[in-house]
Amino acid sequence: MPNLSFQELLDAGVHFGHLKRKWNPEMAPYIFMERNGIHIIDLQKSIVKINRAAAAMKQIAKSGRKILFVATKKQAKDIVTEKVKTVEMPYVTERWSGGMLTNFATVRKAVKKMDSIRLMEEKGTFSKLAKRERLQLTREKGKLDKRLGGIIDMTRMPSALFVVDVNKERIAVAEAKKLGIPVFGMVDTNSSPNIDFPIPANDDALESIALIVGTLTDAIKEGLQERKAEKDATKSDKKTKVAARK
Repeated sequence: MPNLSFQELLDAGVHFGHLKRKWNPEMAPYIFMERNGIHIIDLQKSIVKINRAAAAMKQIAKSGRKILFVATKKQAKDIVTEKVKTVEMPYVTERWSGGMLTNFATVRKAVKKMDSIRLMEEKGTFSKLAKRERLQLTREKGKLDKRLGGIIDMTRMPSALFVVDVNKERIAVAEAKKLGIPVFGMVDTNSSPNIDFPIPANDDALESIALIVGTLTDAIKEGLQERKAEKDATKSDKKTKVAARK
């Protein structure tokens, strides 16, 4: 399991919260002190929460289930896309479309539409269409790919949701809560930690986002590796038993 040190969090600026006047009183248990009008997050508590979240994510991945990552704020988009792709988890980094979870069947229809256009391109039937129709489908595919490209392989509801900023992604969080999907998230001092796995942290700094998302995806990677190792061991055991019978 990833093991972050206090110094790593400090160096990444995870401890910097928002201005005192913008705070959410629910975050009081996670605030260490106030300095120059800015709240400072208690990193010892952050470490505990990060480890708890990482352990839970590892188990979800090990069981073969999916975690949907959501990060539509500018400074988080590229970081999340890059790190989440390495563990083949679904992600949304453009605008969250209301109903993406609560109206999942409709979203899947849109993804299938995008797939059908791609299939037409691959089979060569796309070039046989009229120029106007090709242009229309190309534009539609571009819009769908931008909005839904990160969830193209998410054929069923995710088992958990991770958000970089619970305020920014409040619609996604509300949908997950409505459906009973566990929510993981980076929670700054201006937010409510009222989610399943809150991680008290600076959700604006690039370094802070990269460190925490990287730690969680590393935990997922471990879970996937253990899953593969167990599958390989099972296959090997079956082959040995078959050979023994012969």
